[in-house]
Amino acid sequence: MRDSLKDRVRQKLQRQLAEDGPDPERDDTRGISVSDDLEALEMVPADDPLIEELAQRYLVF
Repeated sequence: MRDSLKDRVRQKLQRQLAEDGPDPERDDTRGISVSDDLEALEMVPADDPLIEELAQRYLVF
């Protein structure tokens, strides 16, 4: 069974957070943005246009 677009976007955002990790020497605005996008993703249904927007933003195919 293929993963849904929402599942693929979620995996990409989680991977991005894990790979970037925290940077104690500066404010982590990218990490905060990715975390915010992940939170927003979890709050919408599978057919919400936000999923397409996030897929484009994070290059999820």
